[in-house]
Amino acid sequence: MGHHHSHGHGHSHGHGHSHTSNKKALFWSFLLISTFMVVEVIGGIMTNSLALLSDAGHMLSDAAALGLSLFAMKLGERKATHSKTFGYKRFEIIAAALNGLTLIVISIYIFVEAYHRFNDPPEVQSLGMLTISVIGLIVNIIAAWILMRGDKDENLNVRSAFLHVLGDMLGSVGAITAALLIYFFDWGLADPIASVAVAILIIISGWRVTKDAFHVLMEGSPEQIKVDEVKDAIMEIPEVKDVHDVHVWSITSGVFMLSGHIAVEGEGAHDRVLQRAQKLLHDRFGIDHSTLQVEGVEHGCPCAHGPCN
Repeated sequence: MGHHHSHGHGHSHGHGHSHTSNKKALFWSFLLISTFMVVEVIGGIMTNSLALLSDAGHMLSDAAALGLSLFAMKLGERKATHSKTFGYKRFEIIAAALNGLTLIVISIYIFVEAYHRFNDPPEVQSLGMLTISVIGLIVNIIAAWILMRGDKDENLNVRSAFLHVLGDMLGSVGAITAALLIYFFDWGLADPIASVAVAILIIISGWRVTKDAFHVLMEGSPEQIKVDEVKDAIMEIPEVKDVHDVHVWSITSGVFMLSGHIAVEGEGAHDRVLQRAQKLLHDRFGIDHSTLQVEGVEHGCPCAHGPCN
């Protein structure tokens, strides 16, 4: 019976590069959003526009979300310790979960605000509102473009920040539409209607990010890795007779872990099977961190037919 832990470094350079680009993307987006948030607060007070002030509140939550994401990535760089053997990488997922929950809270707030405005549409200086909304849209497009250049498909943290900015961009589109309708048709209800449409989109985004983050926190299998496919692939290796007690999870975005038991037949098969299994996991599934226990099929394993499978 043998036990081995593999830690591959094949993707370390690529991961380091994407990590740096993610950090830069979050930093510049944070700077842009924070700066314009101040402009929007001043503009909201000057035009007496509740729409702009609530959008500024949305941008404040964006700035907080981006700042939190940036802090999480910096914290994730800290080295592992004896008490925290994986370092602080998991905090990125906690930050993503907080961001997702924030999006849900924001959307509920917009629904409440919209309800009040349906009953009592506020007087708004539509031209000033339109000007600031257009600038806001441009700022959000730039911020979204910066984040798109980051690794948003792989990194849940960057994706949650991107969805925040996307929600704010839609908020700007809603404010522009409402400002135009108020300016040309004096239709005050345009403002709460646009707010509700944006709130629905925000709550969907928030739910998705929160669900994905909790899946990682609950040690769920990554979507792109199917446990049965991993078992079948290892079973294709000659001399492998059984694969059981397989667990696949991720520490943070793109950092996959696997543990499992492999039963083999034949003398001297241990090291050969172990090496092939590790290479297969790396090449086909992108799993660099694997802990595999290889045992002779004749000896069996307490896990093979017990409750731990």
